[in-house]
Amino acid sequence: MSKITITKTKENETLTVSAEGRIDTSTSSEFDNTVRPELEGVTQLILNFEKLSYISSSGLRVLLSLHKAMEAKGGKLTVIKPTKIVSEVFNAAGFFKVLSIEQ
Repeated sequence: MSKITITKTKENETLTVSAEGRIDTSTSSEFDNTVRPELEGVTQLILNFEKLSYISSSGLRVLLSLHKAMEAKGGKLTVIKPTKIVSEVFNAAGFFKVLSIEQ
């Protein structure tokens, strides 16, 4: 079974979430359920993926859903420091056109 470690830091209207491990079928709902309740009052959601080893299509769906939730309230989701593997998945899925991703 996959494992994920999620760390959250909230400062004013910015929520930074760091994920370590994998966001896949067995962990994507845990990631979503950890992040989504924290979005109240947040205008800037930063996802730090420098220690994320893999993201699957179910993880991509969660990112898209979080992106839409932030846009709906006038906020912004930014992915920072994706690993090479995660960047390749984003590239294949066309996420560089949809999400704000900072290497």
